[in-house]
Amino acid sequence: SDHVTAARLAQKKGKTLSDLQLISTKTFTPEQHNASCAPCHAKMQAITPSYFPGEKYFDNFDLITLENADFYPDGRDLGENYTMTGWHMNRCANKGELHCVSCHTSSGRYRFKSEELVAANKACTNCHAEKEQHHKQHTHHQMTDHSPKCIDCHMPQTQFGHMTRSDHSFRPPMPRASMAFNSPNACNLCHNDKDAHWAQQQLLRWGKDKGYQDNTIAAARLLVDARSGNWEKKTAILKAISSNQYGEVYTTSYLRLLGTLDDPNKKEAIYAALTFDSPLIRSAAAGALRGFTDESTKRHLLKAAQDEIRLVRLAAAHSLTLFDWQSLLSEEKNIVQKVSEEYTHSLVTRPDDWSAHYNLGNFYQNTRQTDQAIAAYETASKLAPDVILPLVNSSYLLSLKGNQNEARTTLEKALEIEPMNEAVNFNYGLLMAELLQTDKAEIALRNVLEINNKNASAAYNLAIIVSQQNMKEACSLCQLAYETDPKETRYAYAYAFYLNQTGRIQEAIGVLRQAVNNHPDHASSVFLLINIYETENNIQEAIKICELALRNNAQNEHLIAELKTKLIQLQSMQL
Repeated sequence: SDHVTAARLAQKKGKTLSDLQLISTKTFTPEQHNASCAPCHAKMQAITPSYFPGEKYFDNFDLITLENADFYPDGRDLGENYTMTGWHMNRCANKGELHCVSCHTSSGRYRFKSEELVAANKACTNCHAEKEQHHKQHTHHQMTDHSPKCIDCHMPQTQFGHMTRSDHSFRPPMPRASMAFNSPNACNLCHNDKDAHWAQQQLLRWGKDKGYQDNTIAAARLLVDARSGNWEKKTAILKAISSNQYGEVYTTSYLRLLGTLDDPNKKEAIYAALTFDSPLIRSAAAGALRGFTDESTKRHLLKAAQDEIRLVRLAAAHSLTLFDWQSLLSEEKNIVQKVSEEYTHSLVTRPDDWSAHYNLGNFYQNTRQTDQAIAAYETASKLAPDVILPLVNSSYLLSLKGNQNEARTTLEKALEIEPMNEAVNFNYGLLMAELLQTDKAEIALRNVLEINNKNASAAYNLAIIVSQQNMKEACSLCQLAYETDPKETRYAYAYAFYLNQTGRIQEAIGVLRQAVNNHPDHASSVFLLINIYETENNIQEAIKICELALRNNAQNEHLIAELKTKLIQLQSMQL
């Protein structure tokens, strides 16, 4: 359209059109060619409102990798993945010269489509002439017009819906991976009357399997664990990240799955990944640092916030939202302010998408801009009235602002949409308890436990409500909360309190001693344990607990004063 407009304008003025207003791809680099095709041929997320051919892909888009369940663990296509992720696993492409237009026309047609084997293979044999010269040794098939083409084995076609797609990772058949992960392989797509075990035996008989499948299978096994949150092999996964052992797609996938690994030591592997050449890895690393707010992480994220690639900067901005911006130095604030503006613009690149405004609301909420967050959530709800996430978050912020009635109305809308949603019932239960409508709070919290009987916080809050009428049930509920999350001091204290109230004194003492060992500064647990021993007339043990607490809380002046007063009282009882 720009070309037509310019041509008409030149014609009106009687001038020759000097600037054709057309994009010429003749000077494009391989990266620019790939980036021009990828917006339509990638499972991705846009981070800008528009893309101009010739620009860098990762300045405009993110790329979904194997953290997504639409991929088999070995990287083969399971759902619809639109080519680009597999392309990033392609060794030929990673060498830097091969690009989309090497094999396709600009309109997407295949350049080497031919029934003649030699002509059809030219896409590959132009570089791999030795494979063509030793065709039988390489393929173990006779060279006839009916022989498998290079792409039959290295780009096997699979079906998804009514579409046929080709695997663009260019990897050889891997029957062992099919045996391990139930993924497709080229051998059995053709020999569909045989199974992967047969295909593997053929490879062994030909002397072909000399370990070329090992890396993929090892990487995929680690991915299966990371996807399921099984971190028994975390050392191997962190090593794979810090060394980029299995390539950028696997490294990115591991980094994106690290959120479920509760181990501060993972930071060192993430820091290493921030130094890699791949912007995809660097962005995943910056995102994986979300939740860490120490000085070292801040330095790494501030550096990432100034990366040359927009995707990396935006990931850093997202992680920086959890920092206390008021504590930043003036220069640091300038960096954060600049990248945050870029980040908020990226969130609403699709203004008609409710999730864009929901994510914007999350940003404002994390940066304590409450009014803007509520407004963003309201916009999300207008665009998608049947989605509960904006309603839940908005209700929480309204409650924080003291607008309990608005918060209640918002949550009741969410309950109409999903009456048995865990988050909605939990928030509604807490709000109703705050408004002293304990009957409604009890119903909502019981719904939560029906949905998820491991919700410790729901069990704890329900225990407080029912304790007025049923101390025994309150004790059972606190036991559930305590056993689900034994490190939470509130649950330990409440469980011990109700155990003591129901006459299970020795059990209460056991729970409290464990709590005091884990958290010697938890005053309520310390004094409840002392009081139980005192009530049992075991003054000597009460004194021991008091003295132990004095030693363990030397820096807590207020608690020390209370303990000293109690110790004097106990010692006087011994006289």
